[in-house]
Amino acid sequence: MPKLKSHKALLKRIRITGKGKVKFRKAFTGHLRSHKSGSELMKLRLKKLAKSGDIKRLERMLHRPLTPGDRD
Repeated sequence: MPKLKSHKALLKRIRITGKGKVKFRKAFTGHLRSHKSGSELMKLRLKKLAKSGDIKRLERMLHRPLTPGDRD
């Protein structure tokens, strides 16, 4: 049986930390920020880790075990 391949489009959009958590870039942070409120911009700067609801789907796409970011 051939090797299982990771989903390449997903790998270009995420980073996997040493403990197996998934970091990603949040949407709505690239441009057009002047009309957004300060509190909204502060929330967009927070740590972006995949939650436990997404981990099962990401594990199937990457063929490796991962750790949810909402469990510390």
